Amino acid sequence: MKMEFVKTMNLDGETNLKVKRALETTLPLDSDPTFKEFSAIIRCEDPNPSLYTFVGKFEYDGKVYPLDPSQILLRDSKLRNTAYVYGVVIFTGHDSKVPDSKGLFDPGKPLKSGFYHLITALMLYGYLIPISLYVSIEIVKVLQALFINQDINMYDDETGTPAQARTSNLNEELGQVDTILSDKTGTLTCNQMDFLKCSIGGTAYGTKASDVELAAAKQMVMDLDGQSETGMPQSLERSGHDFVDSEIQLETVVTSKDEDDLKPPIKGFSFEDDRLMNGNWLKEPNKDDILLFFRILAVCHTAIPEQNEETGTFTYEAESPDEGAFLVAAREFGFEFCRRTQSSVFVRERYPSFQEPVEREYKILTLLDFTSKRKRMSVIIRDENDQILLLCKGADSIIFDRLSSDGRMYQETTTKHLNDYGEAGLRTLALSYKKLDEAEYSAWNDEFMKAKTSFGADREANLERVSDMMERELILVGATAVEDKLQEGVPQCIDKLALAGLKIWVLTGDKMETAINIGFACSLLRQGMKQICIAIKNDALVQDNKKAKEDILMQITKATEMIVEEKDPHAAFALIIDGKTLTYALEDDMKHQYLNLAVHCASVICCRVSPRQKALVTRLVKEGTGKITLAIGDGANDVGMIQEADIGVGISGCEGMQAVMASDFAIAEFQFLERLLVVHGHWCYKRIAQMICYFFYKNIAFGLTIFYFEVFAGFSGQSVYDDWYMLLFNVVLTSLPVISLGVFEQDVDSEVCLQFPALYQQGPKNLFFDWPRIFGWMGNGFYTALIIFFLNIIIYYDQAFRAGGQTADMTAVGTAMMTCVIWAVNCQIALTMCHFTWIQHFLIWGSIATWYVFLLIYGEMHYALQVNAYRVLREILAPAPIYWTSTILVTVVCNIPYLVHISFQRSFNPLDHHPKRSSTTINTSRTGVCGGENGPRHGRRPRLGSPQELRQKSDR
Repeated sequence: MKMEFVKTMNLDGETNLKVKRALETTLPLDSDPTFKEFSAIIRCEDPNPSLYTFVGKFEYDGKVYPLDPSQILLRDSKLRNTAYVYGVVIFTGHDSKVPDSKGLFDPGKPLKSGFYHLITALMLYGYLIPISLYVSIEIVKVLQALFINQDINMYDDETGTPAQARTSNLNEELGQVDTILSDKTGTLTCNQMDFLKCSIGGTAYGTKASDVELAAAKQMVMDLDGQSETGMPQSLERSGHDFVDSEIQLETVVTSKDEDDLKPPIKGFSFEDDRLMNGNWLKEPNKDDILLFFRILAVCHTAIPEQNEETGTFTYEAESPDEGAFLVAAREFGFEFCRRTQSSVFVRERYPSFQEPVEREYKILTLLDFTSKRKRMSVIIRDENDQILLLCKGADSIIFDRLSSDGRMYQETTTKHLNDYGEAGLRTLALSYKKLDEAEYSAWNDEFMKAKTSFGADREANLERVSDMMERELILVGATAVEDKLQEGVPQCIDKLALAGLKIWVLTGDKMETAINIGFACSLLRQGMKQICIAIKNDALVQDNKKAKEDILMQITKATEMIVEEKDPHAAFALIIDGKTLTYALEDDMKHQYLNLAVHCASVICCRVSPRQKALVTRLVKEGTGKITLAIGDGANDVGMIQEADIGVGISGCEGMQAVMASDFAIAEFQFLERLLVVHGHWCYKRIAQMICYFFYKNIAFGLTIFYFEVFAGFSGQSVYDDWYMLLFNVVLTSLPVISLGVFEQDVDSEVCLQFPALYQQGPKNLFFDWPRIFGWMGNGFYTALIIFFLNIIIYYDQAFRAGGQTADMTAVGTAMMTCVIWAVNCQIALTMCHFTWIQHFLIWGSIATWYVFLLIYGEMHYALQVNAYRVLREILAPAPIYWTSTILVTVVCNIPYLVHISFQRSFNPLDHHPKRSSTTINTSRTGVCGGENGPRHGRRPRLGSPQELRQKSDR
């Protein structure tokens, strides 16, 4: 056509049409065959930003023709009355008049031009780190947290409490924990107290053994005798008894009770001793002390009784489980607390006759409450004989300091009994009293009321001073011992966590003897462990801080040297430290020496610690080791520790919901921590690590194809892909398979994780997200991009690929290249996965199918005409066999190196979770076995005992 019209509104804002004319000599060139012998030369001016000027000449057929702006079509101008034109490209990219006129690429201003090119590059290569990565990770973490919440194996049937992931930000850190810091009461134990033993007037009562005594004795037998393959002591196995029988026999030996004598259990009362039951205490020589002991139990408290209308029995709402256990014990002994008024307590006493109960009233004159600072509680009463009595119960160390010279008659024997109870893992309190005359009480009460009604900063100090005046010159009556039973599965859970290589610290308020025996009962300590006890042994040193610090530092130094110089490879050490010593050890000039000693020990127990010390120890471990710490507790006194740790786990027990509300994860029992870490933690870490590495791979593979094309296009900013292709790549075409990887992937199933807990060490060692692995995935992305780009260029460049003989244009090459990217990265993720369900298959192959469906729909849209993509699949690519064969070829070549890598690795250098052929076969589900007959290849890194001992037990 000789003349055509163009619209230049995008260039100069004018809406009128501009006339463009072809040269007269080129008018015959109006079809493809006419260009067969065509040859000409165009000479023109250098590139410049002027839109309305052009100087050039056209040399054709031995003649020269002038060229002016009427023969030039500017970039972004649009044809209006002409279907198509034949033309020659003169300037491209940065040299075209439109970019030059915008001043973006000025050779005279290289810095400015470089900045604009950087902006162009950021727009093109922004797909390397897409926003969809963050969105996908958040979706995956939320779904992982949902699966943790729905895990039926972490559901407590008794309380109806499921596990709860209160945050999804720490899922992967569950698989990287190095140290666990745990409370004891309510965390390792049930926090349900049972009255088990007592000491009254220097005589010990109660014959039943505690669970700690039974567990420690059983553990000692297993350690000394060795375990069979079934997990029970070999001597018991040879004798033909099963595990339950052995426990019953052990308990029978200790308690000297026959099964026929067992009674229905009473909640809060497990006492067994006929000398005090059924009124037999009236025959005891110290019955007056026993009577006073029972009355202290029944009167010295703040509980409220609730009567069951059907049975007539009373239950008690008490401030602490210990107090409730004391009231149940008093009821069983014949002193039933039945009613409370504003000023009186009523007790139904089976005294002086056990058969005829008598209700007695005790008027409450003054109540001195229990606090964690006072560690005692007192009540001043007036009995029916008008006698004023002060009844006091509290920690033995507090009570003994307040005894009168005449009240220490039973102190020596009671102290011995308390030590025995502590070694049995029992919680103890001392009971005392003193008689008051009317004048003494009145004078004291006046001063007490004056302090109580005062205002000012010193009010609490005055109250404490006045209370302390009254709680002096006491007479010791006896002591109680209640049992806080270990939760079900605690020893087995700690054993598995230790086999997983986790360091376990227990922070408790118990005495050192009690804590040590609890440690043996819950498998934290074992026979043969060398115990290092750091304590201030000389009371005189307590008064001299400097000498005390020197003594503690010397103990720490000697203990560290002993560990370093230990030549026995089987040796294992346990560190036990009390609260007073810990106060000095946590000071700035000593805490690093203490931490250095603690991290070299297999187990650490901190005794008599305050809530603040729990938080300080947690902070020291977290900051000193630089590794992930997890704190677990159940009460308000554990909140500081939970908040200080990297991960906080709360147990929804009997001490309220403070710990749960401050935690990141909540469980009903300590034993569920094993599954939370060893199963869900391992899975979440592995999934997130693989997901991020794969994201880097697929976006490098995709983004570098754009970069390689930029090199070919002279960095003009032109992309080989359609804008819609690039937009949908991360959002639709590859997003769902990677989410399925992060949600459903399992390198091994849960049974194998629990059977081989050493697999957990892959997380703390960061085996799946270290720099070699990251660079390996990035290198894979570089390789994939090279293969996709250059193979497609080689295949499609300068050759006919359609039946009509047409060559591929940029749209066809870009679409074919994108097809290869989609196939390569989706096949790669299929090779990466170890665990498949129908969901993964549907999402992976569905994503590939979605690409073809999109091309079919997109090719039929009106917009496709504007970008030269009309029916790009239906009419251009799909009929060409080279399109399908090149897709298969490129996909196979891209994934062969990874396939060779994993084949070589699993054959010659398998990881712990890779299946391994051996003479012993363990039946597992889809993912196979880990480590053959001897377990994981890297060993179990046990914490309870040496690695060699536990491997021998595992082999047996």
